[in-house]
Amino acid sequence: MGKPNFSDEFKRDAVAQITERGYPVAEVSQRLGVSQHSLYAWKRQLARQVSGDAGKDAEIRQLKRELARVTEERDILKKATAYFARDAK
Repeated sequence: MGKPNFSDEFKRDAVAQITERGYPVAEVSQRLGVSQHSLYAWKRQLARQVSGDAGKDAEIRQLKRELARVTEERDILKKATAYFARDAK
C-alpha cells in the first residue's frame, strides 16, 4: 500500500485549519483522514517556506531603499550639471 499523495493546496488548507482557525490537530487529523504526524510535518514545511519568503521580502525592501537613494543622487547630479552648464555660457 503506497503513500497517499496530497496536493499542496490540500496541505495548506489542513494547516490553516490548525493555525488560523484554531482546530486541534487530532480533530483535523480524524476529519481529513490524515495522520497527526503528517499534519505536523506539513506545518513545519509551510513555516520554512514562509520564513524563506520573509527573507525575500526583506531583500526587496532593501533594494527599493537603495533604488530610491540612487535615483535621488542621479536627480541631484542632473540639476548640478544643468546649473554648471548655464554658468559656463
